[in-house]
Amino acid sequence: MKYIFLVLAFVSLVGCNRSPQPIVNSNALPDRPVRSGQAQNTIAHTTENQTPNPAGAPNAGRWSQSGDPLDTSTYDDAIAKADDSLKSKPSDDAAKKALAEAYFARGFALTEARQYASAIGDYRRALKLDPGHEDSKKWIEQIMSIYSMLKKEAPKEGEEPPPLPFKKQV
Repeated sequence: MKYIFLVLAFVSLVGCNRSPQPIVNSNALPDRPVRSGQAQNTIAHTTENQTPNPAGAPNAGRWSQSGDPLDTSTYDDAIAKADDSLKSKPSDDAAKKALAEAYFARGFALTEARQYASAIGDYRRALKLDPGHEDSKKWIEQIMSIYSMLKKEAPKEGEEPPPLPFKKQV
């Protein structure tokens, strides 16, 4: 009887200690970036942008910055270039879509860096320029659902903080 009990205990321990398989995004479009890294549970997001800055601190406001610092200079340059192009041709739909894509690209990079409050601002800017931008809509819904699950209020339009400053390592 002891032998059977030991075998059952061993089998249950071995069965419970298997690592989960990585989640594969089967809905990813081939021309869009695919999220990399391990899937995270909701607990990993609990401190995201929820602590207000002390009064007088830089970027003081309702939403503080959280997540990993990210060098957004490449994205910022692409946004500036697309913005200049749109200013020279304000009625050009292609220029609007190019600027929307530039905002989406930076928003996606910020999402990967867990800077959700900043990312949602870029997704919203992309949607203002291109109301049919489906990827921006999906990511806004995704980020809003994270805030909803945490029973936290998401930043309203215009409240989004800028991306975290990036300090180059020497």
